[in-house]
Amino acid sequence: QVQLVESGGGLVQAGGSLTLSCAASGSIFRINGMGWYRQAPGKQRELVAVIISGGKTNYADSVKGRFTISRDNAKVYLQMNSLKPEDTAVYYCNADFTTYRLGSYYTSGDYWGQGTQVTVSS
Repeated sequence: QVQLVESGGGLVQAGGSLTLSCAASGSIFRINGMGWYRQAPGKQRELVAVIISGGKTNYADSVKGRFTISRDNAKVYLQMNSLKPEDTAVYYCNADFTTYRLGSYYTSGDYWGQGTQVTVSS
């Protein structure tokens, strides 16, 4: 069973920084990509940043130049600088893994962490 466990959320003043971490565990054969999404109250969940196998990254326009995603083996990080009140949301770790069990490979991008709250005060 694959699990994603996030940490690092909290309350910060506008202009401050936070680093989110997400650790994956379980029967992972290959990590195809990992990323971060966020969901603010009353809004749909949106992509923040993603890093795929090979190291290519992609960011939402709203965070470009302020957030940096990185990965170290089965951990993914989101360094958030120059935070704004509009960055307030629950942040979710997401992963696309290929797993191996009972002689077969399975690929899914539907692995999610439990979410961590980020609140930016003005």
